Amino acid sequence: MAFTADDHNFMTRALRLAEQGLYSTMPNPRVGCVIVKYNQIIGEGAHLKAGEPHAEILALRQAGETAKGATMYVTLEPCSHTGRTPPCAEALVNAGLARVVVAMQDPNPQVAGSGLALLKSNNIEVACGLMESQARDLNPGFFLRMTRQMPFVRSKIAASLDGKTALNNGASQWITSESARLDVQHWRARSCAILTGAGTVLADNPSMTVRNIEVSCQPLKIIVDSQLSISPNAKILQDGNALIAFAVPNSEKKEAQFLSAGAELLCIPNAEGKVCLKTLLSHLASREINEVLCEGGEGLNGALMSNHLIDELLIYYAPKLMGGNAKSMFAMLEFTNMNQAITLDILDIRKIGVDIRLRAKPIAQNVSPDA
Repeated sequence: MAFTADDHNFMTRALRLAEQGLYSTMPNPRVGCVIVKYNQIIGEGAHLKAGEPHAEILALRQAGETAKGATMYVTLEPCSHTGRTPPCAEALVNAGLARVVVAMQDPNPQVAGSGLALLKSNNIEVACGLMESQARDLNPGFFLRMTRQMPFVRSKIAASLDGKTALNNGASQWITSESARLDVQHWRARSCAILTGAGTVLADNPSMTVRNIEVSCQPLKIIVDSQLSISPNAKILQDGNALIAFAVPNSEKKEAQFLSAGAELLCIPNAEGKVCLKTLLSHLASREINEVLCEGGEGLNGALMSNHLIDELLIYYAPKLMGGNAKSMFAMLEFTNMNQAITLDILDIRKIGVDIRLRAKPIAQNVSPDA
């Protein structure tokens, strides 16, 4: 189906509205909606928080009776089931809309085309697929969780231009500038969880919280700590919003200390006696975690990459050289031929202060499992 320039303009507006929920809709998708009549916007809305009205309902409330015979532009298929809120598709039918333009079909098995079918069965013209890639980019974690029962994993790495993330003695603060560190807060704020390793906690004692951005709740903090080696007094555990994934049972006293600190404990060993990262991520998806931001060292990044579990790299390159003995981005088995090299699709490159931010996704992962 051919879409007009006006269709593109109104869907662009709907996508911009959806961005209003970037930090708050989890576990729901970010959705925006615009209602148009006689080429004028008569109602619009954005879904902002799970349990609150969906974008379509807010737009219909604003349009009122004038919605009859109008066209709706919405970034995701209207839901057809009762979840935290009533089904939107029925509300669209009752409002008497003439046409509904949808960016993409909902991957949720409870919807998956049934919302569009309901509209069509009530003689509403339906067009789907306008600016689909942009709509998908707004909700990578939601779509991955619905289709593969896994969250979207974005690995953030601060590195020198020669690809080093820490000195050989472990010192890494600060490689990048304050501008880059502020930019990271945006990616933390849109994430449901922040993942790190015991080595990072022991070396830096970070808090791993969202700062300088208002969020309705802090992301869950997850520490991969096979032998429960971190301190129960670590800063990352101070607000109790933490999960420690481990592999080797420790003393009951040590485990009790973590529980007293408010942390959850999850024992998920793999065959090598380390934390099974795939099981961990599957567990997070079952808890409706959409996007995970990994802020770990070369060991955790290497293990995730080796197991094909990184969906996107977010690398901040500082204009520094740290030398050959410094720590690398990924600790992985040595490659012996170029066919083993991991090919990346570069999504975006931009300057953040004096640093360079690169976003890329792995498109060919032929490395051996387990670093």
